[in-house]
Amino acid sequence: MHIIRALLPGLLNKGVNYLFPPVCGNCDCAIWDNAGICPNCWKDLTFISGACCKLCGYPFELSHGDDLVCGECLKSPKKFDQCRAALVYDVFSKDMIIGFKHADKTYLRALFTQWLSLCGQDIINEADFIIPIPLHPRRLLKRRYNQAGLLAQGVARLHHKKYTPDLLLRTKNTSSQGQFSMSGRWRNVRNAFVLNSKFKDEIYGKHIVLIDDVYTTGATLDSCARTLKNAGASTVSAVVLARVTKE
Repeated sequence: MHIIRALLPGLLNKGVNYLFPPVCGNCDCAIWDNAGICPNCWKDLTFISGACCKLCGYPFELSHGDDLVCGECLKSPKKFDQCRAALVYDVFSKDMIIGFKHADKTYLRALFTQWLSLCGQDIINEADFIIPIPLHPRRLLKRRYNQAGLLAQGVARLHHKKYTPDLLLRTKNTSSQGQFSMSGRWRNVRNAFVLNSKFKDEIYGKHIVLIDDVYTTGATLDSCARTLKNAGASTVSAVVLARVTKE
């Protein structure tokens, strides 16, 4: 009887998967496990695992040491201390990430959380707080969930860290960053975030890790980091699911 009880959840799972097979989060074809991505789509993804900028995580084709800094960071230093990304945001990863963000494909969180954990393990291990890039309340009401919040919560649970979704508040209902030029993105999120006053005595000298889905120019992360450091945080790092590259 004990053996049957132990096996029952797995059997039910297999039965459900047989009747309603899970689908690939990218191409929507049926897959026979809960991996989230089919093998054909998986092989097209470009994971960032080699040399990268030690500050913003921009991937380099060649490695010339561990302390490499990209031209963009040399020209325009960011307020966050470092950032790491799991994969390149391109035509192969775009639909999957947009589906997670806008089309209720939240079942991809488990897979994305693992990727974030692998690429940002050293950063996450040193975190005092794990927080998402917050949405404005109006945007959250319309979208119904914050994709960065789902990722941050998953990462915090996996690493037994403090998940604090309301540490930062978005007081400016900014327009979508996708419609702006590079300089426009920076103006759009300037002064868009404030520290939740109930945490003002808790973050002094702490290491805070921001979680987001896509890094494009770094403007949003920079604005958040500026707010946190002005409030007394000693270190602000970021781990993102994907980042745009110049190619």
